[in-house]
Amino acid sequence: MLRSILTMACVLIAASPIQAAERPNVLFISVDDINDWIGVFGGHSQAKTPHLDKFARSGAVTFLNAHCAGPVCGPSRSALLSGFMPHRTGLYGNKQNMLDSPIVQKNTTLPEYFSKNGYHTLSRGKIFHRHVTKNGSDPGHWAFDEWHPGEGGSGVDRNRLTSRDKNLINGKPGPASKNTKRSGSEFSWGPTKGGLEETKDYKTAAWAAAQLHKSHDKPFFMAVGLSKPHLPFYVPQEFFDLYPLEQFKAPVVPEDDLADILDSNGRQTFSPSADYRWLKENGLLKDAARAYMAACSFADACLGVVFDALEKSPHLDNTIVVFWGDHGWHLGEKLRFRKASGWHESTRVPLIVRLPGSKHSSQSRRLVNLIDLYPTLIDLCELPSKPLDGRSFKSLLADPMASWNASTTTIFGNGNASIHDERWHYIHYRNGTRELYDLKQDPMEWTNLARSDAAESKKALAKLSALVPKTFAPTIDSEGTASKKGGLDQTIKPRRNLSILK
Repeated sequence: MLRSILTMACVLIAASPIQAAERPNVLFISVDDINDWIGVFGGHSQAKTPHLDKFARSGAVTFLNAHCAGPVCGPSRSALLSGFMPHRTGLYGNKQNMLDSPIVQKNTTLPEYFSKNGYHTLSRGKIFHRHVTKNGSDPGHWAFDEWHPGEGGSGVDRNRLTSRDKNLINGKPGPASKNTKRSGSEFSWGPTKGGLEETKDYKTAAWAAAQLHKSHDKPFFMAVGLSKPHLPFYVPQEFFDLYPLEQFKAPVVPEDDLADILDSNGRQTFSPSADYRWLKENGLLKDAARAYMAACSFADACLGVVFDALEKSPHLDNTIVVFWGDHGWHLGEKLRFRKASGWHESTRVPLIVRLPGSKHSSQSRRLVNLIDLYPTLIDLCELPSKPLDGRSFKSLLADPMASWNASTTTIFGNGNASIHDERWHYIHYRNGTRELYDLKQDPMEWTNLARSDAAESKKALAKLSALVPKTFAPTIDSEGTASKKGGLDQTIKPRRNLSILK
């Protein structure tokens, strides 16, 4: 009888899913505002990102056609981490705290779900968008078992600072301008006073490296967030030196690129942004793009600390690595800088995934979205399934060119949607403006075909416009009034009650 019981137990164990102790770890790395100016993604021919390129070649799958759920930090991260699209949560802007959304209130976020299912979750740096509250700020500390604030930095060399907001050019006052009014993060760049090891991102990377050399009683979910190349572009001089200004190539920008984007009344919808106007009038378009590239190379150097540590770590053969950027970034295209648009430069993101033991590197051009990461990681780690808006792309990690989604959606504000398929890109605006681009013939999106009479364009327009969400959740009210520099909001419990969350 005892032998039968033992035999049955062995059979059940053998047939069961991955045991908790055998589950893979997850190293979840975010880089803020990084676009495709990475060597392996081919966004800029002069990009120097050796560590990311090496990682991509070390058995990873590089997704060349990945997009975000929302093209600005808050909506993108809230969607990825909650598993629900902005038009379902009502989280359309940076000022909205995801905890105020009814859907998020009832469901575990990605790290919470891993914690609930036997993982030790730990984090440092920017993973959740830091939300402003009445009493301080909420950086998402409540979602992790172990959370560490980012710290470090030596400030910028004011004698070499260039800033639109302050109207400074290389530390000196610029000509009088109407385009210096502050909008969002300060648009500025310059070398830091201290070196690489004094920066906040390097210290975050060093922290992650130290964690990778430790023993862990449980499988871990480690989230590591780097802030650069987010504005301002303050990085050590050595990274500016990688790109001599006289040799640097800025993006080609047709000055009439906005002329064919018209609203329902036939009026031009957009005009050049204040960033673009100030940079152009001062001959700084190339300088700004170079500064962004320097910040990308700086982020790559910090990532190298993490990747090198993992290669020497006892966890190398049992760790899934996910590298992602939260949205794209304009560098003059469409006569603007920054993000938050429905255009390709803003919606497309870098995404690289490596599974334990994988030796074959590959690239996938299939359409995936950051909203797919939550279900994919659940699938890879064999955790209980959970209803989410995304779809696991585990099959693409085995066969990167397998049949896949026909389209993907990015929401950029209440009522606005950007729809991609593998050839066409349609953009729908609440005010009636429409755009359609043939990415095969026009990858830079210079010619809007929304009013074209060509049969092929009309067919694509009808197909993609039908995919715009039929309903958009009401915009979540934001009541936060505190400064972003405020301390932690102590009214938010350090840990939510996971037992009552889905």
